[in-house]
Amino acid sequence: MSGPHPGAPPGEEPGARPVRVMICDDSATVRGILARLLGADPAVEVVARVGDGRQALDALATARPDVVLLDLEMPVMDGMTALPLLLRAEPRPSVIVASALTQRGAAAAMAALRAGASDYIPKPGAGGGGAMDPVFRAELLEKVKGWARMGRAPGRLAAAPPRAPARAVRPAAAPALVAVGSSTGGPQALAAFLRALSPVPIVPVVIVQHMPAGFTAMLADHLDRVGPLRVAEARDGEALRPGRAYLAPGDRHLLVERGASGLLARLRDDPPEHFCRPAVDPLLRSAQRACDGRVLAVILTGMGQDGLAGCRALAAGRAVVLAQDEASSVVWGMPGAVARAGIARELGPPERLAARVAAMAGETGRMAS
Repeated sequence: MSGPHPGAPPGEEPGARPVRVMICDDSATVRGILARLLGADPAVEVVARVGDGRQALDALATARPDVVLLDLEMPVMDGMTALPLLLRAEPRPSVIVASALTQRGAAAAMAALRAGASDYIPKPGAGGGGAMDPVFRAELLEKVKGWARMGRAPGRLAAAPPRAPARAVRPAAAPALVAVGSSTGGPQALAAFLRALSPVPIVPVVIVQHMPAGFTAMLADHLDRVGPLRVAEARDGEALRPGRAYLAPGDRHLLVERGASGLLARLRDDPPEHFCRPAVDPLLRSAQRACDGRVLAVILTGMGQDGLAGCRALAAGRAVVLAQDEASSVVWGMPGAVARAGIARELGPPERLAARVAAMAGETGRMAS
């Protein structure tokens, strides 16, 4: 799909009209909560509220949504059954699945991502307490707007030249660690990055994705399936092995520590940073100390500025920082902050960044240094 949305007046740019959202959930309470949160933003219009997948399919032709918020457990037709049918619609909407904050819900959300869903949101409780959290509302709006923008311009996902000049920085030494940070839109960006990461680095890879407890184990399993790099949730005190990736568990900060025989993972319950635990900055600070600055940092799509302070410290030590470009980011907050600070050596889509990491943290990169 290219050009203005069919529902837009002739000649109107897609970004000039509200994002059209369909809410599909069997709970009238949840539909009402989400509709109020979304409807309070003038840039968003809730065009349909339906109670099951069959009703969503029936409403598509009239509602013509940019984004569908899709519950997974519903009567008549559940979300997993409806998902591939929604994705065949023309124009094709972006689908964000809503899942319960449980292990079962997390597993279903990751299965939906593999089936073509763009992203997920934790489903607000029937009482609406979780939905009243301003962080939840901000994340919901960022995901809805970001995926609508990506859906209106699918060419944005293709590789594009860097949009900003990067400093010509050579690493002081071959990296001893690759550290990756992501948030909003991160599951899909991480999957694209890891899928393209070949040959795998000969150093450990550590990853922080802003995500609640219960979801990260399922995300690690999801990412383990997509590419050649083995991915697992990090455990406190375990040795970080070359050629493996370690994902920070939800609600725990992941730190790196230098032990007698190499690098170790440490999990901490220190206060959230940037309203997040895990957060990227604590990881980067610890990596700077443990690796004497020999860190290759990659900042992917995400809301806010988590990772900026850590990347500043790394760049000052001549470490290499790479960041996702605006065109391929769902939200250009975290990578944009790094880019605007002038500390990103290169900007690009996840696949291009993966190629750069493979070149710098593989056998060739090590020999060249």
